[in-house]
Amino acid sequence: MTWVENMKKSLDVDVLFLDIGGVLLTNGWDRAMRQRAAEKFGLDLEEMNERHNLTFDTYERGLLGLDEYLRRVVFYQDRAFTPEQFKAYMFSQSQPIDDNIEVFKAIAKAHDLKVGAINNEGRELAMYRIQKFHLTELIEFFITSSFVHFRKPDADIFRLALDIAQVPPQRAAYIEDRLMFVEVAQSLGIRSIHHKDLDETRRALENMGLRLPGPTGAGRAGHARRSKAKVSFRTAGH
Repeated sequence: MTWVENMKKSLDVDVLFLDIGGVLLTNGWDRAMRQRAAEKFGLDLEEMNERHNLTFDTYERGLLGLDEYLRRVVFYQDRAFTPEQFKAYMFSQSQPIDDNIEVFKAIAKAHDLKVGAINNEGRELAMYRIQKFHLTELIEFFITSSFVHFRKPDADIFRLALDIAQVPPQRAAYIEDRLMFVEVAQSLGIRSIHHKDLDETRRALENMGLRLPGPTGAGRAGHARRSKAKVSFRTAGH
């Protein structure tokens, strides 16, 4: 077996599941973004966050559209700006994180991996981000909360991802920046990495046999945080 064939065989990982916000892109609509929006549009941040917390779960589960979400959270009273202006600002906050998308493309290609997304996001934000950043060039299927009506940390969103990918949990790897979601995936037997920066995540993937040819990227500029990415090989109990 050649070196390339041995690399592609890896350690029986057939599918790579990725979170999107915090791994590939900035978050879609988080607390910091709401704070910036409140400052830009002159909104009461405390009231905005209270209203957001009451209804955002419904929006992310796909049971509420973005227009209705904004009517409840922002446009419950007259404003000096339009919903279209506010939505344009929301969408403009999304940015790619370093060269993460290209690195995961290379890893998936090197190891012939299926790639799926498991992420929490409202439909309109999700569709914008998929199209804007050409995520279908990396990701084959999207287990997005607003598409499937489950939301992390629901264990069923991970079970659904495994069913769609048609792999047992021990043959899947999952990269996620929220520790609780990593723990839920681990409890189902999915080999999971707590993503904190790209270099450490690449090293954790190498421990699974998912090695990218060339340097590991240690010392790459642009990574503000330097923390350990943790990987679990625990299988689910019965």
